[in-house]
Amino acid sequence: MRIAVAGATGRAGRHVVEILEGRGHDVVPIARSTGVDVITGDGLADALAGAEVIVDLSTGPSPDEAAATEFFTTAARNLQEHAREAGVQRLVVVSIIGCDRFSTGYNAAKVVQEQLGLAGPIPACVVRAAQFHEFVSQLVEWGTQGEVSFVPRMRTQLVAARTVAEMLADVATSADFVPGWIGEVAGPREESLVEMAKLLVARRGDPVRVEGTAFQDEDGLYEKGALLPGPDARLGGPTFEEWLAPVGAARA
Repeated sequence: MRIAVAGATGRAGRHVVEILEGRGHDVVPIARSTGVDVITGDGLADALAGAEVIVDLSTGPSPDEAAATEFFTTAARNLQEHAREAGVQRLVVVSIIGCDRFSTGYNAAKVVQEQLGLAGPIPACVVRAAQFHEFVSQLVEWGTQGEVSFVPRMRTQLVAARTVAEMLADVATSADFVPGWIGEVAGPREESLVEMAKLLVARRGDPVRVEGTAFQDEDGLYEKGALLPGPDARLGGPTFEEWLAPVGAARA
């Protein structure tokens, strides 16, 4: 099967490419570094020629709602336009668990992406993922002010990017593909983001002190568990702690 992967060089995208190639599929990586741009459309026609499936993990450079919405709208339009011309048979859109519980921010932009994918001319489904293990390190860095890192208090079910990629590969190639289906993939257990951040800096020997802070969201949804998966989610390890030791600590 010829499968195009948009966002092929990202955290999960590179794993999707590796897994699909390992299963014997013909994979076309879509990324600016490969000469294909989902925003300008440069190289898309050639990249999608002969493709049967698109896995869309593309993401913009900004978490701002307006900028992210513009990115996803443009990317969806370009992907679907060229996909229709190329005869692509299915589209798998990657999103975030709980994004539909928010009406503002980056999550709201992801809802727009989902809606565009499901309403487009290519039969599509959505896979919503929990926050990746790598997300913890990113938030620690973003929140660092001097000797303290202010990390948002968040209930989450952290998942390895590789675990998400495995589900995406399964869905993309499944004989039982269901247009309009929305599924979830998450880690094996609920975690406190603040506690995992403390574990991370301890494993790295980082002198920074982690303190929890309220996330600037709607009605405390992050602390109330809006990002936790539902009962039908596909769960898979490793846990964040397992992922950290010992190789994970170096890559986190």
